[in-house]
Amino acid sequence: MRIAISADGPSLDTKVGERFGTSKYLLIVDLETGEVDTVVNPGAESLSHSGIQAVITVISKMPDVLLTGYLSPTAEKHLTANGIRVVRVTGGSASKALERFNQNLVQENTGLRNEPARPAGTFPDRLIHTIKSSAGQFAKALPVMMSVVLLLGLFQAFAGRDTIASFFSGQGLWDTFRGAFAGSLLAGNPITSYIIGGELLAQGASLYAVTSFLVAWVTVGLIQLPAEIDALGMRFALIRNGLSFIASLCIAGVTVAACRTFFGGCP
Repeated sequence: MRIAISADGPSLDTKVGERFGTSKYLLIVDLETGEVDTVVNPGAESLSHSGIQAVITVISKMPDVLLTGYLSPTAEKHLTANGIRVVRVTGGSASKALERFNQNLVQENTGLRNEPARPAGTFPDRLIHTIKSSAGQFAKALPVMMSVVLLLGLFQAFAGRDTIASFFSGQGLWDTFRGAFAGSLLAGNPITSYIIGGELLAQGASLYAVTSFLVAWVTVGLIQLPAEIDALGMRFALIRNGLSFIASLCIAGVTVAACRTFFGGCP
């Protein structure tokens, strides 16, 4: 089993970090070998107190458990979605926190001591962990995909070619802005965006509009902006969403130009 600990210093003797995102170090402890890997938290000095770098760093190290002080609900959601158990620790050194966790772990597994133990961190363990994590994320995405199918049915029933034509003016610049704006209202995953984008093309929308819609759909999320501000900080969230919106406009223009240059036209 691998344990990640957010800490103020590079060793187990240092104090557990009070806040996950601003802890200077992450200590990765392998309980099987006793090895400790010290990792500098790249987001510790961030002016916006962003925890996203710490989240990415922890996930990349693939621990089973994270021992930490306070962390935002959004950060915890991303960690648990990747199969990482989060345990909050208040005060004390990293070694004491690890000791308390081991004691609780022994108590939890008292009834399982007679079962043969499989070494932690082996390939089968990692494979099972990955499969469970992927299955969990698919289960979470399934309701969204079903809702998209239902929405497409309503879309086809109430929004015909005339409605699409009235929303998209046929002018490349305005269609690009309108497509990016529509995609920015909600945040989605690429699979659902492809379905909706294909339907828009079939209904007569221009490639400008569809391309900007697809990019904004997966990169800009105004409805999720409050949660992103809470997890990443206001400045980072606003700059990221603003740049993503601008990028959707630029990518739409480049895509149409490339289609005309290399394929002689657009779909």
